[in-house]
Amino acid sequence: MNTDVIISCAITGAGDTAGKHPAIPVTPKQIAESAIEAARAGAAIAHLHVRDPETGKAGRKLEHYREAVERIRDSGVDVVINLTAGMGGDFVFDPANPRTGGPGTDMANAAERVAHVEELRPEICTLDCGSLNFGDGLFMGTADLLRDMAQRIQAIGVKPEIECFELGHIWLAKDLIKRGLVDAPPLFQLCLGIPWGAEATTETMLAMRNHLPAGANWAGFAIGRMQMPFVAQAVLLGGNVRVGLEDNIWLDRGVPASNGSLTARAKEIIERMGARTLTPAEAREKLGLKKQK
Repeated sequence: MNTDVIISCAITGAGDTAGKHPAIPVTPKQIAESAIEAARAGAAIAHLHVRDPETGKAGRKLEHYREAVERIRDSGVDVVINLTAGMGGDFVFDPANPRTGGPGTDMANAAERVAHVEELRPEICTLDCGSLNFGDGLFMGTADLLRDMAQRIQAIGVKPEIECFELGHIWLAKDLIKRGLVDAPPLFQLCLGIPWGAEATTETMLAMRNHLPAGANWAGFAIGRMQMPFVAQAVLLGGNVRVGLEDNIWLDRGVPASNGSLTARAKEIIERMGARTLTPAEAREKLGLKKQK
């Protein structure tokens, strides 16, 4: 069991949730304010996507990342910023036009996927370590592209959070580490319950944990109604935790959540288990982060 737990809050994600919840953060201002709310509730890390402020759909414009990050940094609230680098990997198969993909396809090269990271220099950014059948589409992360991304991330001193949706992703991550493209100690996020990756079961999380390299820091989560059960499960197996509206929009049945309320609920679970939650400063020390200016 982990008795010193880092809570990460995934603020908004890229899913089609804006019309299913009364207050999904959409604009950079809303995203920043929600991250600050989560930090005040006990989150040491805020994981950020951005959205198109007009439509609420997934976005990846640099100016939106810049505004959200600057608002958080200017707030005076301490929180570790973790920017996604997973946008630009979505391919939707179109039988009539399979070479270019159908509506919803958004592909980018390594340089484009990390451009906002290189400019804004968060302490952490994600590295989705492999391809995956993602719902009815495909997330594409080939080995050569990931090597390129890892090298770019390493060069600017940002810690990659290696997101793994199945066991093959851990295998690929260990190859990146072997090649010297990820600095020690590596940081993993075990992502469960996303169709069609690893299922949200105890056996799955245990198996993935057991395949991590020695000395790795890790966290784990499950989506939807399994979010809070897997807060407890990750802690019991020695990991850190992630909650947030990216993964689950309900606090209780019929009760819409906020990032603050989800973080507070996770903190209560952790403390009732006899553990404590770490501050951002303690999380930086545990993860070996290089605080960016």
